[in-house]
Amino acid sequence: MGQVEFELACATLKQLKGPVSDQEKLVVYSFYKQATKGDCDIPAPPDTDVKAKAKWEAWNEKKGMTKMDAMRIYVTKVEELKKKENG
Repeated sequence: MGQVEFELACATLKQLKGPVSDQEKLVVYSFYKQATKGDCDIPAPPDTDVKAKAKWEAWNEKKGMTKMDAMRIYVTKVEELKKKENG
């Protein structure tokens, strides 16, 4: 598992046509951010910005996870979404 698989998964995610729940989007987003940026290093947005706050919390929960582990889980999650779409 490496950078190539990760980039392929990123491309696959963009091509998915099926509905992806907000919860699934948050999970995938949080692993993407951890894989590409590492630990969350931005201040929490205000509670009034519900979407930004949810994204921040999802990413912040991954604190301490290595970029490699996040990359691996991201690829697995995208593959699960692809399988779900293909039935």
